[in-house]
Amino acid sequence: MYTFEEIRGNTPLVEQLRRSAASGRSSHAYLFLGGAGAGKRLIANTFAKALQCEGEKRPCDSCKSCHAFNHGNHPDVIYFQPLKNGKTYTIEDVREQLLETVDLKPFQYEKKIYIIEKADTLNIQSQNALLKTLEEPPAHVIFILATTEVHKLPATILSRCQRFDFKRIQPETMAVRLQQVAGLEGMELAPDAATLIARIADGALRDGLSILDQCAGRSKQITAQLVSEVAGLAGREALYRLSDAVLARDSSAAVEELAQLHENSYDMERLCVEMINHFRNFMMVKTVKKSRELIICTDDEYKHIEASAGQFTLAQILRGLDLFQSTLVKIKGGATPRIEMEMAFIRLCEPKLETDPDAINQRLSALERAVQNGVPAAPVKTVHSPAPAAHPAPAQPTVPPTPQPTPASAAHAPEPEPVPATSAEPVSAPVPEPAPVQPEPPVSPEPAAAAPSPAPVADSEQKLFMQWADLMEILHRTDIALFGVLSGSQGYTRGEFFLIDSPNPTIKEFIKISTHAKAIRAALHELTGHNYKLGLFKKKSTEQAPRRDPLEDLLSKARENHIQIEEH
Repeated sequence: MYTFEEIRGNTPLVEQLRRSAASGRSSHAYLFLGGAGAGKRLIANTFAKALQCEGEKRPCDSCKSCHAFNHGNHPDVIYFQPLKNGKTYTIEDVREQLLETVDLKPFQYEKKIYIIEKADTLNIQSQNALLKTLEEPPAHVIFILATTEVHKLPATILSRCQRFDFKRIQPETMAVRLQQVAGLEGMELAPDAATLIARIADGALRDGLSILDQCAGRSKQITAQLVSEVAGLAGREALYRLSDAVLARDSSAAVEELAQLHENSYDMERLCVEMINHFRNFMMVKTVKKSRELIICTDDEYKHIEASAGQFTLAQILRGLDLFQSTLVKIKGGATPRIEMEMAFIRLCEPKLETDPDAINQRLSALERAVQNGVPAAPVKTVHSPAPAAHPAPAQPTVPPTPQPTPASAAHAPEPEPVPATSAEPVSAPVPEPAPVQPEPPVSPEPAAAAPSPAPVADSEQKLFMQWADLMEILHRTDIALFGVLSGSQGYTRGEFFLIDSPNPTIKEFIKISTHAKAIRAALHELTGHNYKLGLFKKKSTEQAPRRDPLEDLLSKARENHIQIEEH
């Protein structure tokens, strides 16, 4: 118990402490900094045991001092704890447990060691009291302070401690350690179960051992399914059924799956966290070349993640992450977990319900791709025959494949000049949405033959760039810094210019850099085939009435009141 050989993770740090204990040269104060479960308590105990050890190997685990430490009754290792209120250290705690005893010599051994856990909970008075002792410590005293929030400690205390920063235990390392412990306890721990526990523990070995102990209470044969049940997880299959429902835009299937999970008493808040991790894995596969190193799972599961991620666009994945993150905040704020999760999945499955700019851009991008490919955006069967007369919008009639004069244009309709070069089948006019914003066919004189001129679509007219989401996806792949700067922006086209409307005040200077400008132009050329010039979009100010001369207003008032004023 408590030997350096048993410790997994933070190897350089542990080795440095082991050498310090073996040499007998130690500092008067140490600061152990790291997240919860990173091993601070374990290593502090092991280091204290080694410093007090009487054997040649430290710790030897056989001398009188080591035996006393293992039984928890070592006279010269003092655990400093908040006793008054149980949460924060008070000045009374410092006086009773430290100031009144620190000057006393050790009872039996060379050193007296104080281990102070949660040192960040020291209040101002207790910090000042401790500082006085740290400034002039007795030669026989060693302090070991452990904290998760170093910013709460004053610089005066930090400067008097030798600092050790603990890193989270890697999942692979934790899984190996868990299997070792399971073997010692006579349990059979499946490899995928060990990996799942390590993923849930998130670098905290203490939490991982706690989950293992709970599983052992149910069965000596621990599988991934048993771990999921003990930890309240939905299970891998349920996560994929939910993400598949999002992909298929089947809100009914998603809600039914949620109902089944709720009936089986699965925690909806925990499910939300799992969906965040699930979509995060998709994001890693989409954006990182060596994503395998960043995803905690078995090789078989990673293949499944890759296959599923390939069916999503990056925009869909990011939208899912945003929505689940905001849902988790609402749940933690007191909202009904089940209802919030149902709303989240319905929104993901029904993008048309969303009104935020990102969702609208996604829909417009999908519409644009459909138009470019000559495929109707609506889920209808594509037929190479002329569309029925009732299908196109009344304001934007479709050009028929054969010239059929209408009552309004009998003289001009037989030879429609702008369109006959192209086939009549890939007509994009039936798309339901583009009428007010997107006069896509550059010239459409046929529907209004009574008018002497075609619809005016000049090169100088600014048009919203419908493929902004696709552009951002390309920039995320080619220029991640530019992607971040352009977040929340929008684009417009005007003739040969591409205009960027951005809330970021640095965008002007940013696109002056040749590498970023080239990245934008290359992405635009990939999407549209055009070579645009870049510029900044200036919003048209609302028309204002011409400014009046104040003197003119005064003269007018005077005339209304019959006051004569000589004008020179």
